[in-house]
Amino acid sequence: MTAAPPTDARPAQDAPPPGVLVPKRRGVEFSLLVGAVLISVYGYAEVGLARSGAVPPDAARYGAGLGLLALLAHLAVRLRAPYADPLLLPIAVLLNGLGLVLIYRLDLETPGDRAAPTQLVWSTLGVGLFIVVVLLLRDHRVLQRYAYLSVATALGLMILPIFFPAVNGARIWIRIGGLSFQPGEFAKILLAVFFAAYLAANRHALAYTGRKAWKLQFPTGRVLGPIVAIWVLSVGVLVLERDLGTSLLFFGLFVIMLYVATGRTGWIAVGLVLAAAGAFLVGSLEPHVHGRVQDWLDPFASIRAGDGPGQLAQSLFAFAAGGMLGAGLGLGHSVLIGFATKSDFILATAGEELGLVGLTALFLLYALIVARGYRAGLALRDPFGRLLAIGLASILALQVFVIAGGVMGLIPLTGMAMPFLAQGGSSVVTNWVMVALLVRVSDSARAPRPDMADTGVIAPIVEDAPVADGHVEDPR
Repeated sequence: MTAAPPTDARPAQDAPPPGVLVPKRRGVEFSLLVGAVLISVYGYAEVGLARSGAVPPDAARYGAGLGLLALLAHLAVRLRAPYADPLLLPIAVLLNGLGLVLIYRLDLETPGDRAAPTQLVWSTLGVGLFIVVVLLLRDHRVLQRYAYLSVATALGLMILPIFFPAVNGARIWIRIGGLSFQPGEFAKILLAVFFAAYLAANRHALAYTGRKAWKLQFPTGRVLGPIVAIWVLSVGVLVLERDLGTSLLFFGLFVIMLYVATGRTGWIAVGLVLAAAGAFLVGSLEPHVHGRVQDWLDPFASIRAGDGPGQLAQSLFAFAAGGMLGAGLGLGHSVLIGFATKSDFILATAGEELGLVGLTALFLLYALIVARGYRAGLALRDPFGRLLAIGLASILALQVFVIAGGVMGLIPLTGMAMPFLAQGGSSVVTNWVMVALLVRVSDSARAPRPDMADTGVIAPIVEDAPVADGHVEDPR
């Protein structure tokens, strides 16, 4: 009598104990959405009271519109992703609502340049795409089939702005008539899909084949070559466009996902060294970037020269004026920063008018959404979903770090948009699509598995198995 082969009896991370029902927690999500909408409406009313002594006449319409968008998104999640993380959607609604409040507040200082109505239209489009993704994408693993189509589309989107005039020193915009958008914002999602799919299929070869040097396992060029080539090409295009913020984001995304796929901490060290070397070269040779580095090294040089404070100096003054509790919504002077107040420097407005306490609350909201994305990724069984969730969450984390670091003087300015808060249609639409994908992934991570329904047995984790030629196949 032959004994049955042993099986891995370890419980999967995302599988609940036998006989325990997984709570859907849609009621928690709805309650948090109500709170998010009320906080946004309160901020809108507070701005009106501070500026004119009266609640804005359209405050009720603003609240109703934001509430309707939140309700439609909630119904889509309740219908198609009932086990999704209950924090993702409310945090996105709150950040988007607060962003509209801050942009409206700055519009009162620039009546000839109103951005809030346009931003509301883009936010509506973003929520619409969120609903479409949640309703139509039933399984995130479908995206794995389109890895090379994704990377081809991403490279095409990044190349297009080269043929259009530069805006504020950078070639990242496409302007057609009165419409303008940044293709690079959409490219980052497509590159995350490609990196996740390729690394998931070749992670064993990346981790265990090749040569060792300096305690690092370097894969063969046949395995690592394609992804490095795509990364070099994408970063090269962005350097030509002078969009160093997005270039830094793509580099950080590449290193993080490579580390997650291989588990080799040495890749982080290699990434930091390469990033430092690249930043030094570009900062020394590219005049536009060199100017930003000089402003970062000495933000008060223009004051001593008698030319008045520059944007970074004004931003630092705004943070200092905010103190612990802030000046109050509508009572700051961050508009003195100049043309990018509503986009690159909107965090300075939050710092001045909400203070350190409000700024900390904003950072905690971003930290929560990133942490929930990581949690969903770590709970998934399939390597592609794990890498995709961690990649998307890392994009948000890197954006917040790069932007906050730039306006606070920690690193040179990069010219990126704060997720959900800043003016920028392409940015807010892309961020809503990323949240939709995280909702889908978290639903897959928390949902009960069909093979557990009647047996009460938790199935083992299914991993990709290596084959003879060094490539990886999915045994499923």
